Amino acid sequence: MFLKIIIVILTVFGMEFIAWFAHKYLMHGWLWVWHEDHHKPHFEKEGFFEKNDLFFLVFAIPSALSYMLGSFVPSLWWLFYIGVGISIYGLIYFLIHDVYIHQRFKWFKQLDTKYSRAILRAHGAHHTKSTKEDCESFGLLIVNSKYFKRRTVKTEITE
Repeated sequence: MFLKIIIVILTVFGMEFIAWFAHKYLMHGWLWVWHEDHHKPHFEKEGFFEKNDLFFLVFAIPSALSYMLGSFVPSLWWLFYIGVGISIYGLIYFLIHDVYIHQRFKWFKQLDTKYSRAILRAHGAHHTKSTKEDCESFGLLIVNSKYFKRRTVKTEITE
C-alpha cells in the first residue's frame, strides 16, 4: 500500500514538470493555435469554452490509458496509480487555474496567503503577453521566489 501511495505522490509532483514543459514548448509552440485564445482578454471571447480547453482532453488520455492498462494487465498494476496521480494533478490544476485564477466558476472567494498571491502574480506575469513568444512563468504550483515579494507602488510626492 505504501508503494502505491508513493507512486501517486511522485506522479502528482512529476506532473508539474510535465505541465511546465507542455505549456512552454507545446502550448507556446506548435499548439499555439489551441492556446492563443486563452491569452486574449475575456471580453474578446465568445461563449464559455476556449480552444485551450482541448488540453483537458489531451491530458486526460494518458490518465485514462494508465487506468485501463493498470487495471487489465496485471504486470502493469503500477500504471493504475500513475493514472490516479495524473487525475489528482488535473483536479488541482482545474481548481487553481480555472476556478481560482481565472474565476471561470465562482466557487470560492479570493484566497489571501503569500502562496496564493504569488500564484496570481506569476500567472498574471505570464498573461502580460498575448503572443507565444517572450512569456514567463509556465508552471502552476512551483512559483519563482520573485513572485512572493510584495509589489511596491512608486508614488511621487509633490509639494
